[in-house]
Amino acid sequence: MRKLDEQFFLAEELLRITAKEVHYLERTRNRLISHQINLEWVNSLANSDAYSDILDAFVARFGRLQDRLGGKLLPTLLRLNMEKVGSQLDNLILAEKLGWLSSTDDWIELRGLRNLLIHEYLQSPSDLLKPLLQALEAVSLLGQVHLRLNQAFVAIQAKAPITVPAS
Repeated sequence: MRKLDEQFFLAEELLRITAKEVHYLERTRNRLISHQINLEWVNSLANSDAYSDILDAFVARFGRLQDRLGGKLLPTLLRLNMEKVGSQLDNLILAEKLGWLSSTDDWIELRGLRNLLIHEYLQSPSDLLKPLLQALEAVSLLGQVHLRLNQAFVAIQAKAPITVPAS
């Protein structure tokens, strides 16, 4: 039973951390969209520390939240739900079947956006605009995933046996 308690504690911690990450990502997105994001803005990144810093923060937070939700929280919740944990793709497919994720394909697209943001930002700023605009819109999807995983955790807790410490 101790291992199960540790998994519940881990899930609670991951949910707390990811809630903060969602909050910070949304704030960073809001700061970004307060600028007119267009090709001129993207081309100015090389000469604007303020713009490149906010973009770096957005890209890092966008990727980090995905990593923690898909790579840490999801497998933890699957274990608590007594599901077999597999590859990340297998976990995503199972999460979609359980109703915890609206679409595995959407998640895969988010991962692709993350990779494009990282690589295009450094290699070809002119190719950064479209994935950046898509990622800005996709922030709400990450928030929805967090909400669904939180709801899944609450449902799992409701099914869990109550443990009484030994006296």
